[in-house]
Amino acid sequence: MADSSKILLSGEENSEQIKIDPSVLEVILGIAAEKVDGVAGMRGSLKSGLNWVFGREDHGKGVNISVDDDDKLIADIYVYLESGVNVPKVAMTLQKKLKAQLLQMTDLELKAINVHVVGLVFPEDENTDQTTSELFPEDEEEK
Repeated sequence: MADSSKILLSGEENSEQIKIDPSVLEVILGIAAEKVDGVAGMRGSLKSGLNWVFGREDHGKGVNISVDDDDKLIADIYVYLESGVNVPKVAMTLQKKLKAQLLQMTDLELKAINVHVVGLVFPEDENTDQTTSELFPEDEEEK
């Protein structure tokens, strides 16, 4: 690869080359990962947090693409999963769907997809106000 920040695609017929920025691949994988059942969200960074504050959505958050010494692509996916899901099954589904999505859209193959589970998201309790009022009851004798 001539430029380490770009990924080169070369055509077989006319030997044309297309340069792809890794952030484009991160967006493709980020959108595909959010659509997998069991994934509650993706881990953000300071940059994605600032984009959210300014009303922009960062679809590439939680995805890092790197190129190893053999010019093979490696993806690191950082996800929050819904509570109660089968973590290995969701991770395998993520790996299969992301690999298929990138192959379909760019004809690039991933050497490895590393799924990092950052945390679990639990559903919110409907009666949280009731619970806190029971934890700290007002003492009527003091009034």
